[in-house]
This record gives sequence, structure tokens and C-alpha cells, in this order.
Amino acid sequence: MDRSRPGSDTFMHVRWDVPGMTETPPGTTLGVVGGGQLGRMLAEAASPLGVDVVVLDPTPDCPAATPAADHIEGAFDDPDAFAELSARADVLTFEIELADPDLLADVDVPVHPDPWTLRVTEDKLREKETLADAGVPVPDFQRVDDASDLERALDDLGSPLMVKARSGGYDGRGNHVVESVADAEDYFGDLGGLVAEALVDFERELSAIGARGASEHAQFPVVENVHEEEILRETRVPPAASDDVVAEAREVVNDVLGVLDGRGVYGVELFEVGGDVLVNEIAPRPHNSGHYTIEGAVTSQFEQHVRAVLGLPLGDPSLRDPTAMVNVLGDVEETKPADLTGMAEALAVPTAALHWYGKHDVRPLRKMGHVTALGDDVAEASERAHEARDSLSFQ
Repeated sequence: MDRSRPGSDTFMHVRWDVPGMTETPPGTTLGVVGGGQLGRMLAEAASPLGVDVVVLDPTPDCPAATPAADHIEGAFDDPDAFAELSARADVLTFEIELADPDLLADVDVPVHPDPWTLRVTEDKLREKETLADAGVPVPDFQRVDDASDLERALDDLGSPLMVKARSGGYDGRGNHVVESVADAEDYFGDLGGLVAEALVDFERELSAIGARGASEHAQFPVVENVHEEEILRETRVPPAASDDVVAEAREVVNDVLGVLDGRGVYGVELFEVGGDVLVNEIAPRPHNSGHYTIEGAVTSQFEQHVRAVLGLPLGDPSLRDPTAMVNVLGDVEETKPADLTGMAEALAVPTAALHWYGKHDVRPLRKMGHVTALGDDVAEASERAHEARDSLSFQ
């Protein structure tokens, strides 16, 4: 096994001699459960490889419908829709954790990542338990099924606590900092199906996209993330973290890849705490913090996912130049048609690239697209990305 551990501004790539690498001819069809922006960018990345994408999503004219070869309208727990998708695909994957893992396990084509992995990561308690049992560092946590459990967690883990719904949360929804049972009841109502975590006083939030292929692992560079209201606003790479912290983060992500099962890319969210690294959450799919890779890396996370799930050789994940990505969020107070203005001004910013997700309605803080920019250093890249983003608005 050739094991490479370059410096903090590059990546990790591990190969081994294991049967399983496949030849995927043009005309292969990849079925994707989920047709949001991740499905859209997967379809865009698959096309140059001669791979057709068929998506399953309940939303008419979903974001992925335009670049995909076809769109099956159906619920994420609809057996008939899954049967149609699997009949048309050579391999299945998913871009949303709402996909039903039991239905994925029943189809007669390969599914990657493995449905077992989805069962783990769709439940925040099960995810924490699986990682902790494997020795992967995570914040202290406790199961919460009622008020007495939460009282015990406040005593054991301290107040305030981060309390999360075990399933269904995204973009900060389903997560809430509480100081008392009353706080939790005001936000969640029913206190069943929750997990309480010690509130981490972190220096910075980091993440990395790891990839499991048929015969190799690879990691994109570790990045630094900026959240507001628990929604990702900006990703910067390389991060401000020390080389030692970046090296530890790589090791933790490698350990996570060893715990989970199935090919594909995995977004691993991390906390830097006193020089140590803890895992926050895992996404068994492309991740918002990896969007920078489309312009910023040799291979994008989306092409890497397509390569991985089809058993093709993984691409080079190294960074081209210092890069920043900022999300284009709905800057409106109520839902309205998504009439975007300022595109010409945004695209006039040096190196700026706009990715529009094709959503027809804009809602407060809804992810509508993202802007990426490169620079001689990460500060310049960030300044350019923000200049382009600030040119955009919804009228």
C-alpha cells in the first residue's frame, strides 16, 4: 500500500490492490434518489463521463430535472418509484438522507453508499454511538426521550446544551441550544427522539470531503467553515488551522471512512477544540462545504462521487489555488418568485463563478446558489467571493 501524507495545503490519497475496479462504458445510467441542488450538480458532473443520471424526487421540475436525463416524480418512501428507478439504473446512490434505506436495500442493483451507512447517519444518536464505539472522537452526548432524560443531560453535560432531533434536521432546523427543559419544550414540543450534546467551545469549524472508491480512499483538503444561525455561509481553503490540527483532522476523517460502508464521497464536519479534533456530523453524500471543489480542486466532489459509486478510479482531489465559496441565500422576508438580479456584476469579479440551483421560489435563508472565487491567498479569494455575492439580490 502506498500511503501519502503531504502537507496541509494538499490532500491524502491511499491505494491498495483489491479486485473491484470496473470499466463503465458510456451510456451507463446512475439513479439518484433526490433531485435538489446536489442531484443537479451530480448530473452536471456525470455528463462529461458519458453517464446518464435519472433522479427520483417528489417535486415537479426539481433543480436536477434540467441537467438529468430524466426525472421520476415520486416520494422518497414510494416502493413503486424505487422499483422504476432501479429498473432504469445500473447503480443507485442518494443525495438526501430522506431516502428510505429499507427500500434501497431491496433493489436489485448496487447501491452506494451502503444502505446500512444511511441508517447510521440519518439518526444523529445512532451516528454518535457508532463513531464512539469505533473510537472516533465526538462531543459527549446522551439520549433524550423525555423531560427526565433532558434534566439528567443538563446535570451530566452542563448547561447550556446543544439538543438535536435525531432525524430530519437540516440547515439548523432541528438543532437548538437549550438551558432548561422549558427551552426545549418551547422549541421541540415533544421531547422524544432527541440527542443532547455538550456545547463545544471550538476555535473553528472544519470539514473535509473523504471518498471511498473500489480500490482506494482519497481526501480533499481540510477546509474552514463559517456558520451563522447554523447555516453555512462561507468555506475557505486552506484553513487557518495549524498543520498539526490539519493532520489530525485528516486522520479523523480517515477513521470515519473506515467505519462507514460503501463507495462514494462523505462530508465530515469537524470541530477544532484546544488543538484536538471532534466529529460533529457526517453526510454520506456530497456536502455544501465541498462545493468549492468544482473550480478549486482538480476533481470536483461531484465527479468524485460519480467515479466512486460506479467503481471507477478516483480523481486527483488536490487544490488548484486558495479558494472561497459563499452561499447565495434568500435575502427576503417572505416567499416570492426567485427573480435574481446582479448576475453581470457578480460575474465581472475576477475568478468568480456563480452556480444557480434553478429553484423557482426564494424563501428566507433558502440556499439558492453559491459563488466560488480563487485568489493568490485565501483572504483575496474570500474578498472576491463576497464581492460577487453582494452584487446579487432578489427583487
